[in-house]
Amino acid sequence: MITDVTGVLLAGGKSRRMGEDKRFILVGQRTLFARSCAVLSQLFEQVCVVIAQDSPPLQAAVPVIRDLIPDCGSLGGLYTGLQWAKTRHIFLAACDMPFLNPDVIRYMVRLKDEANIVIGRWETRLQPTHAVYGRDCLPVIEEMMNLHNRKIHSMINHPALRVRMVAEREIGQIDRDGRSLFNINTPFDLEQARSVDDVDTGFES
Repeated sequence: MITDVTGVLLAGGKSRRMGEDKRFILVGQRTLFARSCAVLSQLFEQVCVVIAQDSPPLQAAVPVIRDLIPDCGSLGGLYTGLQWAKTRHIFLAACDMPFLNPDVIRYMVRLKDEANIVIGRWETRLQPTHAVYGRDCLPVIEEMMNLHNRKIHSMINHPALRVRMVAEREIGQIDRDGRSLFNINTPFDLEQARSVDDVDTGFES
């Protein structure tokens, strides 16, 4: 079990494109939230769930905390998770990623001392809600919020931060199809996820 990094699960999105609360959507035999929370809980000694200030209450076996700053999306969740964590680093994941891969997460966590951010890239897309962040990111996030910049991607190009990109070829050696980075934003995405025959993430529930 990983003791020097905290697992932070973002579970407070508005789900506007889905039209329903994604946290409680079933993929396989479990909800998206249950799947993601189980993965992080088995990997990390310390785990918390971050929800929006106006999100309905959420029952979980781990601490559930509300965003410290409202209406800042994933950036606000990252900020809240970093402030809550007692470890120097966190692994941030979104609860709409049904196929989190423990080996990919462990690989990224092992790179944490190389940079302030360890983030995966699959095809042309960065995955800021499947990444490792250090506490040195906090001043940058505060600066962004003061400038009303809520785009978490903007952190990647900030001159004060060192970023370790985990290339597709690296991820592909562990997760051949990059399935662990797949997230559900639309009904079509959900249909794709449910069409996968083997929905096992590699964990015993």
